[in-house]
Amino acid sequence: MLKIKYTLLMTLLISAVAPACYKYAYDHTQVPWQPFSTGILSDNIPVLCYHNISMTGGKEDVYHISALHFDEQIKILHDSGYHAILPDQLYDYLTQRQPLPSRPVMITFDDTHETHASIAAPILEKYGFRGTFFIMTVCIGKKNYLTTQQIRFLSRKGHVIGCHSYDHPAVTTSAGQQWKHQVDEPVKQLEAITGTTIRYYAYPFGVWNNTAITALKRLGIKAAFQLSEETSSEEPLYTVRRMLVSGKWSQMDLLKRIKKQVRS
Repeated sequence: MLKIKYTLLMTLLISAVAPACYKYAYDHTQVPWQPFSTGILSDNIPVLCYHNISMTGGKEDVYHISALHFDEQIKILHDSGYHAILPDQLYDYLTQRQPLPSRPVMITFDDTHETHASIAAPILEKYGFRGTFFIMTVCIGKKNYLTTQQIRFLSRKGHVIGCHSYDHPAVTTSAGQQWKHQVDEPVKQLEAITGTTIRYYAYPFGVWNNTAITALKRLGIKAAFQLSEETSSEEPLYTVRRMLVSGKWSQMDLLKRIKKQVRS
């Protein structure tokens, strides 16, 4: 019951800040390395999640951060010896014990905002980092959202493009042919844009269920990322947790929260 209430609250909160291009939408085989089958994937490897990034500042919370504070947060990660990793590296580590660099961290972005290309990517690249950008295809080319050219450029610069559905419905509302519309067709569109294979997915609202995992597997998704719900002991690769990063956090706040997560 507590999990249901939490999921509903998170969905309502995210719906309240959803951009206009998809706000209406809510109406509507490798075995993991055994130590990680207990559902603690992202607790051992921190996976950060950002949404809106603004050059002018203003609202700062877990869905908004200024360019200045984003730069400060990425700088402290760099200066503290962290190394940004990408989904393939995380997947290979978890399934094949492939080594990772010291202090690995994965940096992800949701919702297709134009500032992911114009602000976030240049800041990441300044520190030698690369990120993972989860794209909602309904927003592509709309005002204040990424264009096909920007998505292609991000990919060519070494960033990873993942799928974040067509128009952001919670997967708990999807069934039948909706999976084709919400995952298969967006993946094919992103593959056509980037010329790469799209194999990673971020759940809208961070909400997942076993039906969604089955559908994602069938559609060729290798791993899927949520937010802070419980992980699945049976399918840890499809319930990788991410930390929503607040624009209010100082550099030291970010480091403390990462260290606390890794220890927990």
